[in-house]
Amino acid sequence: MELFHKICVVLLIVGGLNWGLVGLFSFDAVGWLLGGSASLLSRIVYTLVGAAAIGAIPGLCGMGSRG
Repeated sequence: MELFHKICVVLLIVGGLNWGLVGLFSFDAVGWLLGGSASLLSRIVYTLVGAAAIGAIPGLCGMGSRG
């Protein structure tokens, strides 16, 4: 599970930085790097970031294991 949590954190950082850039500069770094926000690769990354957010909820609520 530790690897899963590390992957979630990395994806959440990517998503957070991307949303920060969108909010501050109207610049979608994921879309820019992967061929536009509608490209298949960008949509996969967006989906993985969303899944990582869902996967991080138990840890936020104190239900995640510490082991």
